[in-house]
Amino acid sequence: MKKTTDAVEIMKDMIGDDPQLQQMHNEATVNAHVAQLIYDARTLAGLSQTELAKLIGTTQSVISRLEDADYEGHSLSMLSRIAQALGREVKIDLVPIS
Repeated sequence: MKKTTDAVEIMKDMIGDDPQLQQMHNEATVNAHVAQLIYDARTLAGLSQTELAKLIGTTQSVISRLEDADYEGHSLSMLSRIAQALGREVKIDLVPIS
């Protein structure tokens, strides 16, 4: 067996064909992706967490939580508020599983 340092390949090997582990991995990947999108859009706009929070009528701690890859409570309404405050729009796409 060939050794690898590729984290994605290591995770795939660990998960194997277990449907429950696959679902957990998929959810964690989506959560991390959404958190990164929020962080990237906010920093590109040159805003601190506190400044973004004020724009959408919430607190810095809420923005911090939304930017945490482990956070599981992203809502479409909050994402829409953030997008609007940053002059962006939310797009959702359902694509075939690869």
